[in-house]
Amino acid sequence: MKKSKSLAIQSYFVGAKQKARDLFSWKKHDSKISGRNGEIYFQLKGVKAPSKWSDTAIDIAASKYFRKTVKKENSIEALVERISLGLRSAAKNSGMFAGADLNVFLEEIKFLLYSQKAAFNSPVWFNLGLKEAYGISSKSAHFAWDENKKQVAAVRDAYLRPQTSACFIQSVEDNLESIFDLVKSEAKLFKYGSGSGTNFSSLRGRNEFLSSGGTSSGLLSFLDVLDKAAGAVKSGGTTRRAAKMVCVDLDHPEIEDFINWKWHEEQKARALIASGYSAEIDGETYRTVSGQNANNSVRVGDAFMKALGKNKKWKLKNRADGKIFKTVSVDELWKQICEAAWNCADPGLQFTDSINAFHTAAATAPIRSSNPCSEYMFLDDSACNLASLNLTHFLDQDQNFKMNEYIHCLRLMFIAQECLVDFSSYPTLKIAQNSHDYRPLGLGFANLGSFFMQKGIAYDSPDARAWAGFLSSVMSGVAYNTSAEMAEVRGSFAGFSKNKKSMQNVMSKHRQALKKIAWEDDF
Repeated sequence: MKKSKSLAIQSYFVGAKQKARDLFSWKKHDSKISGRNGEIYFQLKGVKAPSKWSDTAIDIAASKYFRKTVKKENSIEALVERISLGLRSAAKNSGMFAGADLNVFLEEIKFLLYSQKAAFNSPVWFNLGLKEAYGISSKSAHFAWDENKKQVAAVRDAYLRPQTSACFIQSVEDNLESIFDLVKSEAKLFKYGSGSGTNFSSLRGRNEFLSSGGTSSGLLSFLDVLDKAAGAVKSGGTTRRAAKMVCVDLDHPEIEDFINWKWHEEQKARALIASGYSAEIDGETYRTVSGQNANNSVRVGDAFMKALGKNKKWKLKNRADGKIFKTVSVDELWKQICEAAWNCADPGLQFTDSINAFHTAAATAPIRSSNPCSEYMFLDDSACNLASLNLTHFLDQDQNFKMNEYIHCLRLMFIAQECLVDFSSYPTLKIAQNSHDYRPLGLGFANLGSFFMQKGIAYDSPDARAWAGFLSSVMSGVAYNTSAEMAEVRGSFAGFSKNKKSMQNVMSKHRQALKKIAWEDDF
C-alpha cells in the first residue's frame, strides 16, 4: 500500500485558538464514598469537575483514577490534562501526525473526555501521562516496541512506556515454569489495572502421569494457586478486584470438577455465613473459599450442541497422550453446566466454532480464550486497548441523533487507540510482539438502554434492533475505514498478508449482516 505523509485532523469542537477546558463551566464537589455501616472508603473535598458531571461520575474518577501519591490530583482537569500529555508522547511516537494536526487532535480528544462523549479503558486513566506530567517512575520489567531498533525491547520503568490496554489473553503450557510465569505476568497486569484470560486446557488432569514418574496434581490444584494470587493483588493499586477469566475445553478430563468448582465453594461459603461469619465480598468467608477471583467459562463446540437431547456420549481425553479418560452423557454434562450456572452464575459458555468463524487472524492460530469480560476474543498472548462512546451524548435537545459528531468521535478515538499500541508496554515479550504485529483495538459504545429510553423506544422492539444494528454498522465501518487510512501512513500491520483471506471473510460477514438492518426505518 502506498503511504501518505500524515493524518489530517479537522477541528470540530475546539476552535483554532481555543483550549478544550475553557469551553466548559466548572464546579467544586466534596467527594465521599461510604460503606453500609458508615465507614468511609474514600474522601476528597473540593474536587474540580465540569458542571455537567454527576456526583457519581466525579466520585468514581476521584477514587479510582486520581493519582494519590507523590503528586496528588484533585481535579478532572488535572486528570485529563495528564492523560493528554501521555497521549502526546504516544502520538509523536506513532509518526502519523505533522504540523498543527497533533495539537488539534489532542484538544479534540480532551473535549471528548471533558464532555463524557467518550472514555478510554481504565489503564489509560490509571497510568498514561504519569511520567510526562509528574516524572513518576515504577520499577517493573515490561516489554515495548522499539521503533529505532525495529524490535521488542525490555523496559525497566512501567510509566516510561505505560500499560494502557485493559484486555489480555495469555497462554500457559503444561509445566511448572509456565504456570508460575503466568502467576507473575498476571500479577503485573492486575497491578496496573488490566485483566487477563487464559485457556487452561493444556494442563494435565489429576493423576495423569508425569515424565518424572509421578502423577499430576491436576488442573484445579493450579487454578486454586492462580485464584489466590489474583485475590492478593488489587487492580491499579485501588480497591477494585483483579479481573481474570479461566477457560477450559469441554473434553478435559477434569471438566466436571471445573463445572462444579465454584458452586461447590459457594456452598461452603453459605455454611460459613450461616455460622456467623461475614457475608461481605472481601470478608473472611470469601477469603477462605476458592474460585472467587475469576469468571469461569467452558469452551463448547457445535458437535456437543448438536448432540444434546439425543442420548449421546461425550469423550473426555487425557492431555498427555490423548487417550480417552472417561465417557459421559452429553445431556448429564449439560445438566451440570446449567445447574451450576443457575446456582452461582458460573460457568459461562464460549461457543468456540461460532467465535472462530469471525476470527480475522485465523491463519495464525485459533481463538482459544477471551479477556475476563469476553468482549475481546483473539490470539493467545495478545492485548487490546478499549474505548467507548456514550450514545446519549449524541442526541440533541429534540432527541435527534448527531451523526456527524458520532463519526468524528469514532475516528478520533480509534486513532488515539492506535497511537497507544506501540507506545505501551506489556508484561511479556510475546504479548508485546503480537500487539505490534496484529494491533487489535476495541471500539464500542455505552448507554444503549438509556439511548432508547430518551428516544422513547421499547428496548425489545424492531425499532430498537434497527437502531442497534445501525449504530454498530456505522461504528464498524468508520473503524475499518480509519484502519485503512492509518495503513496509508504506517503500512499494513505485520500479520495482515498472512491473514488477508480470513480478514476479508469476516468483512464479508459484516456486509451480509447489513442486509438484515431495517434501513427503511426513520433514523
